Amino acid sequence: MFAVTAARFNADDPLSGLELGERPDPAAPDGWATVTVKAASLNHHDLWTLRGVGIREDRLPIVLGCDGAGVDENGDEVVIHSVISDPDWLGDETLDPRRSLLSEKYNGTFAEKVVVPRRNLVPKPPELSWEEAACLPTAWLTAYRMLFTQGGVQPGDTVLVQGAGGGVATALIVLGKAAGLRVWATSGSEAKRKRALDLGADAVFERGAKLPDRVDAVMETVGAATWGHSLRALRPGGTLVVSGATSGFNPSAELNRVFFLQLRVVGSTMGTRDELGKLVKLCQTAGVRPVIDEVMPLTEARRGFEKMARGELFGKIVFTL
Repeated sequence: MFAVTAARFNADDPLSGLELGERPDPAAPDGWATVTVKAASLNHHDLWTLRGVGIREDRLPIVLGCDGAGVDENGDEVVIHSVISDPDWLGDETLDPRRSLLSEKYNGTFAEKVVVPRRNLVPKPPELSWEEAACLPTAWLTAYRMLFTQGGVQPGDTVLVQGAGGGVATALIVLGKAAGLRVWATSGSEAKRKRALDLGADAVFERGAKLPDRVDAVMETVGAATWGHSLRALRPGGTLVVSGATSGFNPSAELNRVFFLQLRVVGSTMGTRDELGKLVKLCQTAGVRPVIDEVMPLTEARRGFEKMARGELFGKIVFTL
C-alpha cells in the first residue's frame, strides 16, 4: 500500500525524514478493524514526530497521521478516534498513562489502510464529507474538550482564542460561536485576523494587544509567546485552558497573578471517543463544518508538510486517497 512515513528524526530539518512510498499492508489483531482510508488530515503532531518528539527511535519507520475517515471491512463509513488506550483501561482514555496516539506506537492514517481497535470507530454521518470528517479526531476534538469539558464555558461567556489560524484555533472559533459564546481571537497576521472575523469571531486583536475587557476563559495553544498575555486577559476566577505550546514550553509562570486572582490553569489533551461522537453529532445537527485550508492527494503530502512548516495555514490540510 502507498503510505507516508517517518523514516528518521531531525530536529532542525524534520522533512528530511519524510518518505513516501510502498509499505506492507497491515494485519488487524483480534478486536481491531481494518479501515480503507478515504481522507486524512495533517497536524503539528506529525511535524513533531519527524523532530523526534514523543516517539522512540526504535518505532521507526512508522506511518504518520492521527486523523482519518474511511470504510471498515463491513462497508460502514467511520471516523477514526486516534487515542488508543490499554485494553484493560476503564473511563477517560486520555488519562490512561499507557495511552498513545496513532503514529506514536501504531501506524497512522497517512496510508491506504490503517488498523485500529474496533472500539475506536465512530459512525460518520452522510452530512459530513470525507474531507470534513477527517479533520475532527485531533484538532477539532481537542478544541471541543478545551471549551466544553475542561473550560466549562457557558453561552454568553467571553473566550479569547490565542493564535488564530491553526487547526485547533479555527475549531475553537467555529465551535465557540455555535455554542453561543462571544469569541475574541488574536494573531500576528492581519490576513489571519480577517479570516477569523469571517469565521465568526466577534473581535480580533494583534498578539499581545490590550483588550477592551477581561475574559472568562482563554484557549491557549501558542505557549511562551502568548502566556503572559493570556494570564493578563483573564477576569478574577477565570480559566486558562492549555493544550499546546508551539512557541515554547517554559514561559514565566507569573504565579503571583495566578494565586492572587484565583485563576484556574487547566491542561487538556485530545479527547475521548464519547466526546468525538458528540462532536460529530454537533457538526451533523448544527451545520458546523471544519475549516479546510487545502485538499490535496496523499501523493503530494510533502507539499502539505512544507506549507505547515512555513506557518501558511488557515485551517486544515487534508490528504485524499
